Amino acid sequence: MKISVLSGGVGGARFLRGLRHHLRETLPDGAGGTTAEITAVVNTGDDMWLSSLRIAPDLDSIMYTLAGANDEVRGWGRIGETERVSAELDAYGVGWPWFTLGDLDLGTHIARSHLLRSGLTLSEVTARITDRWNLGVTLLPVTDDEVETQVVTDEGTMHFQEWWTRHRASLAARRFEQRNVANASPAPGVLEAITGADVILVAPSNPVVSIGTILGIPGVREALAEASAPIVGVSPIISGSVVRGMADACLTAIGVQTSAAAVALHYGGRGSGGLLDAWLVDESDADAVAPLAPAGITALAVPLWMRDAESSARLAADALSAARC
Repeated sequence: MKISVLSGGVGGARFLRGLRHHLRETLPDGAGGTTAEITAVVNTGDDMWLSSLRIAPDLDSIMYTLAGANDEVRGWGRIGETERVSAELDAYGVGWPWFTLGDLDLGTHIARSHLLRSGLTLSEVTARITDRWNLGVTLLPVTDDEVETQVVTDEGTMHFQEWWTRHRASLAARRFEQRNVANASPAPGVLEAITGADVILVAPSNPVVSIGTILGIPGVREALAEASAPIVGVSPIISGSVVRGMADACLTAIGVQTSAAAVALHYGGRGSGGLLDAWLVDESDADAVAPLAPAGITALAVPLWMRDAESSARLAADALSAARC
């Protein structure tokens, strides 16, 4: 069974970890001659150059989480970090003082930047870097091209990371622009991961700047429309609130209500040219199930909170079950 997951950062990372756990528990060592291959198509709109280093937040969050090396308390970076190098850079007036990178994390960025400057593409570099960890999931950046997300505000246009990390999304966003997206191409393997999948899952990631960026790469929407696999999404909204981060500010900027039903309708039903066949909402949002039926979206209410490996695995199992409906 081939499973492809459209994914952003922390929410996507935890969902992928749960999916891997579920499959290892239910299909150990390819029991019964059945194996499962997980491919994550990952947002790269958050990526940027900083202090001559190429930073890829979503790819790294997923890699560290699957490797068991992530800081669960902060939700980003490596566990057991020190920040001596960032302090030195700040003393020299280099970089962004409000965007602190740990020393171990910097090792990843240095390796990535070196390999990119050696002539490798981002997808080739990602394969090299992730090979160290034995993740059990293949990570594919959605594109090898640079499509950094810019946020247009009344205070000016800035990189998404500045708006998100420095300003905590407190500046009203007028719109989001993925620079160079019209000229970008899917990275090698991305379209094949979609069209060759048996199941396609949309992780509970930011609908606007994570999943939205993936869908904005030319050719991706068309591949999803042509895919024979069912497409099941997981709501990043529970009881009218974002699970993590500030996705509500992003939704407001594009005129979408912060609710599980509104995000599903934003994606749209596949039968009418949208993305979804099925949509998982939390049990607290069960009243969203019936209204989505006219849009051609089969909605199911299940527990969405990913509190630990077991609850994350149950959610993944529910997503796979919905694909069989």
